[in-house]
Amino acid sequence: MNGVPGLRLPSYFRYYTSPVKLVEAPGGGLMAWRVSIDTGGWESADDLIEEILFAVGGEVSTLSAADFVQEVERYRARYLDGEGPIFALYETVKAITDVERRERRYLTPRERAIVNGVRRQTFVMFEEQLQQQGDPGADPSIGQE
Repeated sequence: MNGVPGLRLPSYFRYYTSPVKLVEAPGGGLMAWRVSIDTGGWESADDLIEEILFAVGGEVSTLSAADFVQEVERYRARYLDGEGPIFALYETVKAITDVERRERRYLTPRERAIVNGVRRQTFVMFEEQLQQQGDPGADPSIGQE
């Protein structure tokens, strides 16, 4: 399958500040996809595979699927601007987290549940749009796990 003992696919990572996922390539092997800072879509990152797999600490972190979804949406909300329902939901999350920062406190369990739920929703919405546009790295099912 992927030729790396113990590696389960898909696998999710934070590489420096950007989310990256490793998936099985058609016909076997590995493919890497990194979130584009310009579009929020997926760009090939196969050149990072070895660095991610063999990194020891440092700037590469392994993420669960749920944490990956949160990380992707945090990244998209930070770097992208736009109109429509997804961006309105990003503004909702921003309003909640701005209060947290302003009041110098952690999110309450209810606030955290709202933020996480909204991010799961925006992830699925964004990925479905990318899929409709033919983005080969798009996978809305990750947000539904």
